[in-house]
Amino acid sequence: MSAATRPGPVDTVLTNCTVVDARILDGVGPVTDAAVWVRGDRIAAVGPAAEVTAAARAETDVTEVDLGGAYLTPGLTNMHTHLSLSLPGAGGQSVKDLTPHELALYMADGARRTLLCGVTTVRCVAEKDHADFALRRAITSGRVTGPRIFTAGRALVCTGGHGHESTDTLECDGADGFRRGVRSQIRAGADLIKVMISGGIAGEHESIHTRQLFPDEMAAVIDTAHAWGRKVTAHAGPAPVIGEAVELGLDCVEHGYQLTEEVAARMAQRGTALVPTLLVTRCKEFFDELGVPQWMQCRSLGAGPRHLESYAMALAAGVEVLLGSDMPPFWQFEGTNASVRELEYLSESGIGPARALYAGTLGPVRWLGAEADLGTVETGKYADLVAMDADPVADTSAFRGVRWVMSGGRVVRDDRAGWTAW
Repeated sequence: MSAATRPGPVDTVLTNCTVVDARILDGVGPVTDAAVWVRGDRIAAVGPAAEVTAAARAETDVTEVDLGGAYLTPGLTNMHTHLSLSLPGAGGQSVKDLTPHELALYMADGARRTLLCGVTTVRCVAEKDHADFALRRAITSGRVTGPRIFTAGRALVCTGGHGHESTDTLECDGADGFRRGVRSQIRAGADLIKVMISGGIAGEHESIHTRQLFPDEMAAVIDTAHAWGRKVTAHAGPAPVIGEAVELGLDCVEHGYQLTEEVAARMAQRGTALVPTLLVTRCKEFFDELGVPQWMQCRSLGAGPRHLESYAMALAAGVEVLLGSDMPPFWQFEGTNASVRELEYLSESGIGPARALYAGTLGPVRWLGAEADLGTVETGKYADLVAMDADPVADTSAFRGVRWVMSGGRVVRDDRAGWTAW
């Protein structure tokens, strides 16, 4: 068949839906009785169903998909992901024992599960052996099904620092050592840099408030990354160390277990975001499932009340908070997946459903610098979409009912077509 006679691409028009995204905070939408015209991997038009459908039919052959009255939103973006997570305990050790080939397959399966639960973009913040870069290439090329990946590669730690026991970190010391560490991850293909500036809940030899980097080391990481156009996020617990890093230009705090009002206010002033990962201090069921030892469970669960206080301080100060589960995004937990449960915690603990929609979609995308392509249901953006029966602006738990997922214009989940839970 010649190029002149070969059939053109068949477009898709999604109908019988209400389109809603984080722009509702600015008074935009929702669009009821809407249609979304998807051409290739991007959105060609959004608007009233009659207008969009007529325009699509007039220009090309289209396949119409009736979403059955669903609410259509952008897919979620999880900003604290470890597809190769290995906590202390039997479950984590089984991951550490995987061969390189087994690890790649394990992470690919996790990526598939992540996408199927409605998380269409992830930010990986420490993965083993640089397998994340191979996985990202495989997903981009279409060989593997998974979310869009932005990754930090291996997280930077001091010798013996938080997470040093695993191959998802790189030990560095001194300002020069940390500069080399940053450059090594950028050379590998990192989109951002992750650094451990304090202890945490998973290191037996440390505490949450243990300082692990000094100001000259933090400055070396932040200045070097910024010189290369990369943002920096920091695993961090105690306010004094966080405060120093914020003054040095830190772009994001992970966890923030022990914030103070003063440090939260400074974060808001400097535009430093917070990914609070509220799940990690209230997930005994998950710990028991993985055989996590009692010392870690006690430290984690014991930090829960202070963790919530810190979150409240951040909200009161106006800090931008973003979705990040730390638990594998797809993990079944408390009746849903970890990503949705974390989003529910963010909503229930202070920001409400509309702001939670922002924290799980447009907010993360803006931090990643990808808002030209992702984060809202707008013409020209990638068709990374999810559909559910309830209104997520009325109740964040609507995301528990995601029943249809599209990634880059390709339907990867459709419960009506016989898709079943993993």
